[in-house]
Amino acid sequence: MSATAGQAADGVRSVADRFGLEPGNVVMEMGYDDDVDHDLRDALTDRCGELVDEDTDEVVDAVLIWYRDGDGDLFEILTDALGPLADAGVVWLLTPKAGRGGHVEPSDISESASTAGLQQTSTINAGKDWSGARLVAPRAARRK
Repeated sequence: MSATAGQAADGVRSVADRFGLEPGNVVMEMGYDDDVDHDLRDALTDRCGELVDEDTDEVVDAVLIWYRDGDGDLFEILTDALGPLADAGVVWLLTPKAGRGGHVEPSDISESASTAGLQQTSTINAGKDWSGARLVAPRAARRK
């Protein structure tokens, strides 16, 4: 693979690159609403193919959760996301950035993730209005 593979023509990593997803990965999406970042969704769809919804029977490589304060119990949503997730899969929790409506405090994310058996490994700028937290099960983190 060349040094520029998966990079935009101008040499800047594409938004899809930041998620670490590969062509052929199955990605489940939860929490879709009108306020999601459509450019991000398009980039991920271009990379992996159509996103599957939470009613899928497939084992998925990643779960993309759009979550806003007030969307329900984050622990329960994270627990639901784990059901179809492959052993080495990753959960991307997308929340509105600070100062935006629906912002979620990092401490709330950390507490809910820990209670659900997940640990946060990184955060990314996922778009103009969204931040992304990469969450993995500890056993998956050890396999990498």
